[in-house]
Amino acid sequence: MASSFLCLCLLFISLSTADGFMEYIVDRCDFNSTDPKDIEYIYSAYYNKIEYARFSSSVGKYVGFTKHGVYNADRWNSDPAILNARRAQKETYCVLNIGIDFSNILTKSAKPYVKLHSTTPLSSQHPAMLVCSVYDFFPSKIKVSWHRNGEEVTSDVTSTEEMADGDWYYQTHSHLEYTPRSGEKISCVVEHASLEKPLITDWDPSMPESERNKLAIGASGLILGLILSLAGFIYYRRKARGRILVPTN
Repeated sequence: MASSFLCLCLLFISLSTADGFMEYIVDRCDFNSTDPKDIEYIYSAYYNKIEYARFSSSVGKYVGFTKHGVYNADRWNSDPAILNARRAQKETYCVLNIGIDFSNILTKSAKPYVKLHSTTPLSSQHPAMLVCSVYDFFPSKIKVSWHRNGEEVTSDVTSTEEMADGDWYYQTHSHLEYTPRSGEKISCVVEHASLEKPLITDWDPSMPESERNKLAIGASGLILGLILSLAGFIYYRRKARGRILVPTN
């Protein structure tokens, strides 16, 4: 599973007393690994919440977005000392701090554990619902998917956002509404930065008696409804054929 896109920011603020507007500078590093080619240093200058100039290590120079920004960008780009100092920030600011973060923080992860259970949906075209609950993982970025007989299921699936437990860990829950079929294999697949390979949890058909009863009742209800609908249709057709139409003047 690829590392999530991350950002390291440093904010400088100065308040203009002439008109009360705020001017501030944001230095940030966008990255998805410690490899310098995967790191971009960005310097943004804002005035009154509008970004008027930016330096990007990918571009290698300042770019202005307003009249004032274009003027300053041209002025900064024409000064080799200013331009070279900004270009050096990728190495001195981004690469250094990202290396520290990866070694001390970002590599500290907690593996999730999975609980798979069934429940009865309140209103659905399917008689059963499986719930894949994933607990105690860190960092929060995670992917939970459902597979039926090895193929990913994309319909009748709903999932919650990653929810913080308040102790640095996270949890999330994914729901699959389905109609039980004989011989099928349903799995919950979890992908996370702490895992070397996806964590696959298969739905065990030898579930507790209470769980089997829930599914049996749901499936029986669906079948009974179909039988009653068919019986009503047959009765209606027979009654319609037995009617005698009497002409009226």
